[in-house]
Amino acid sequence: MVLVRRPGLARWLATFALAPAPAQAPAELWVYCGTNLLVDQNVATLTGLVRRAAEAGYTHVLLADTKFGRLGDLDARYFRNVDRVRAVARELRLELVPAVFPIGYSEAILWHDPNLAEALPVRGAKFVVQKGEARLAADPPVALRGGDFADLGAWDWKDDTVVADAGSARMADFAGNARVVQKVKVAPFRQYHVAVRVRTQGFTGEARVNVLGAGKPLNHADLGVRPDQDWTTHHAVFNSLEHREVAIYLGVWGGARGCLWWDDAVLEEVGLLNLVRRDGASLAVRAGDRVLREGTDFEPVRDPRMGTVPWPGSYEVWHEPPVLRTALRDGTELRVDYHHAITVHQGQVMICPSEPKTLELLRDHMRRVHRAFAAKTYFLSHDEIRVLNQDEACRRRGLDAGALLADHVKACVAIAREVAKGAELWVWSDMFDPHHNARQDYYLVRGDLAGSWLGLDRDVGIAAWYFDKREQSLPFFAQRGHRLLLAAYYDGEVQQVRGWLDAARAAGGARAVMYTTWQQRYGDLEAFAEAVKSWR
Repeated sequence: MVLVRRPGLARWLATFALAPAPAQAPAELWVYCGTNLLVDQNVATLTGLVRRAAEAGYTHVLLADTKFGRLGDLDARYFRNVDRVRAVARELRLELVPAVFPIGYSEAILWHDPNLAEALPVRGAKFVVQKGEARLAADPPVALRGGDFADLGAWDWKDDTVVADAGSARMADFAGNARVVQKVKVAPFRQYHVAVRVRTQGFTGEARVNVLGAGKPLNHADLGVRPDQDWTTHHAVFNSLEHREVAIYLGVWGGARGCLWWDDAVLEEVGLLNLVRRDGASLAVRAGDRVLREGTDFEPVRDPRMGTVPWPGSYEVWHEPPVLRTALRDGTELRVDYHHAITVHQGQVMICPSEPKTLELLRDHMRRVHRAFAAKTYFLSHDEIRVLNQDEACRRRGLDAGALLADHVKACVAIAREVAKGAELWVWSDMFDPHHNARQDYYLVRGDLAGSWLGLDRDVGIAAWYFDKREQSLPFFAQRGHRLLLAAYYDGEVQQVRGWLDAARAAGGARAVMYTTWQQRYGDLEAFAEAVKSWR
């Protein structure tokens, strides 16, 4: 064989090798559907939506239902509805992708055992015995100055939009922030309660009680103030953690309309509220140097409303705490260590990843979902994990938050692969993204979440959803070898998906793009699909 050199041909071929490949839309088009398959009408709505999706060119339906967390408690009607949805998907050649492992928003698994909630520690709370009951005695005493708002000057400072109004604080003309603030001395690792009455008129915005320790928020639960309401008492609860002083804000951030009034603001230390009882969240009661025995020196103590109202796995911000009962003589001073659950935003509660029972429940959950769906793809719901590495079960492992989460997600991936052999797995990006939530100072997470991504091997796909950080996040995951799904739309502008696609092209491409709505807004379903298909 004679090798003939043709320089001109080589240069001609090189132009093809160096030319950029034409831009192509991702091969898969997904749609997110959150529903409750126990309701027959929801099944009819979902199947209609699935037919629309198939006609528009969608290939996958990411199906989320909190009932997936307790399939063992559901009757045959639920599974008939599952079969109806599966049959329609099969007919349309659409792949159903069940969402599994609700970690972060863990209420569906906590249904089985509310005491598995990740819990914050209280240390050395002071109780004093009186007539057979040990009641909390604030140490040090705490109070809000000027909580009756008769004198706004009693507060440390306020915005100009806050004015006195008949013995209350009125906020109106919301061009910006409207807040009153007061600093208060507290004891570290204690539980505190703020109660305040609120009235509104034509109010649009979010009224909040914010508590900061050294600038870090210590509470995140929504107050639930309505646009028009008569005087109503609202509650906020926080743990002081390591802080000895906190700043308490009552107000509105970012502007609003209408009027809002505050009155009768009260701060108190509380004890045993939302008390968690399990091995990794111990209760210890001491009288001086003597450790008291539960069931002997004091009656067994439980909080019957913790994680049970209005149903198991649902947690209240505030209710009257349980009473510690004992036959010790009046005036006996007790010091109590315990752990309590806490809610974030609208009732979100995180499960403790370090308790063995958590993985037992998750394994059973995965088995039941796979038995019901026999899917080829599953989506891990690790997302917005806002309380972590606080209780004894987590602390005694000696891991930073990132390593703790990495270990947990690795265990969940192993469970999924053990149960659904050969299935493809995906996970939300945020808790594994150093440009998003995998960082220091995230909500009530103790420690640094950096390194959480090390728990994900390259065969786990990443659903990226933080649009503003797409140009940093997508290359980060692509360089680690993960396939990418672009969780776009987010109840915004359809054409925003082009920004996602452009960033994905620069990162090497994405496998899928998803119409992601949290408000059940499916009016743009077809337009979104067309925007993806026409992108170049």
